[in-house]
Formats: sequence, structure tokens, C-alpha cells
Amino acid sequence: MQAQQLVARKRKRFKSTTATDPTRPVAPNLLARDFTSPLPNRRWVGDTTELVINGGSKLYLAVILDLYSRFIVGWSVSPSNDRHLAMRALGNAIKRRCPGEELLHHSDRGATYTSEDYQKLLAANGVTCSMSRRGNCIDNAAMESWFSTLKFELGEYFESFGEAKMKLFDYIEIFYNQKRRHSSLDYVSPAEYERVTRGMGPQAA
Repeated sequence: MQAQQLVARKRKRFKSTTATDPTRPVAPNLLARDFTSPLPNRRWVGDTTELVINGGSKLYLAVILDLYSRFIVGWSVSPSNDRHLAMRALGNAIKRRCPGEELLHHSDRGATYTSEDYQKLLAANGVTCSMSRRGNCIDNAAMESWFSTLKFELGEYFESFGEAKMKLFDYIEIFYNQKRRHSSLDYVSPAEYERVTRGMGPQAA
């Protein structure tokens, strides 16, 4: 590495983008750090992270991950970190997977997730809400770990909004969900794990 002037790429430390609203009620931590799921669409975790566009502009990525297979079931990007961004990611996940009322949705206590509109969307689809304890990112460690992997493998700096959206689509939908192997999934991709274990085929595509 020294001869080739190569330097190891380091993972960055966690940076919180959570803004809370003390006037809104919060849900108990029903997930209780159990980042496993016996079946698909039983336990989803969600969160939002910050990316950077050339010139210093911010771009926010909201993601919903199924703990059964680590499949990214919904995501959305926006220059604004607001409830609309989080709701689009959740709406995409619901449309894609059509979950039943057994679903538990876990997130932090950010204002986007405690907002009345977001909670109404969960309730309308019979989804039970769970939230991390105040200031404890470990309660949503599976989601934080995924963001760390994304930024390590893809990066977090982009030349434009269009480039960011294109590269995120390629990484999430083509590489991560369909091809990236996981040691916790017997070294197959999330999509392949679901096809093999549950025969979900089209629903995971």
C-alpha cells in the first residue's frame, strides 16, 4: 500500500441529524434492541441521514429497512429533512410490501417520526410504532450500521442532486438489495435470502 501510495478508507463516526419536537408524544421502545425478525414485514426500522452536494448543500436520505433480510423496502431523498421526506420513504415501503397489521415500525424520536401526519400514516395501515429512548442511538443500531455501510461503500459527497439520486438508486436497488452478500444471511443478498427462505420473489423485486 505504501508503494502504491494507497491509504485505508476509515468509517466516519456517527453524526446525528435528529431534531426532536418536545410537544409531540413518543412511543415506547418496543423493539428493545432485538434486531431480528422471524418473518418478512414484521419488523421495520427507519431513519434519516445527511449527505453533501458539491458546494456545501445538504441532501437527506430517509430509509426503511426490513430486519428479516436487511432488504431496503423504502427510501426517499430530499434537500429538506422534514416529515414529507420520511413519509415518502414509508409510503414507498408500504406500497412495495403491503404489510399486515403484525408490523412493528421502529425509529428515533425525531420530529419527522413523531409528527401527526407520520403517525396517522402508520395508524391507517395498522402499524405499531416503536421509538428509541431519548438520546440513545444504540436503540436503532441496525439502521445506523446500514448508513455507515452506505457512506463507506458509496460515499457521502456528490456533484449534484441528480448524480446523488442516480448513484443511490444503483447502490440500493441494484447492488445492495440484489447483489450484496451478508455474512448474517448465509452469504447471499437480501433479495436472494427472501426468495430462498420465504419464496417472496416478485414482492422483493
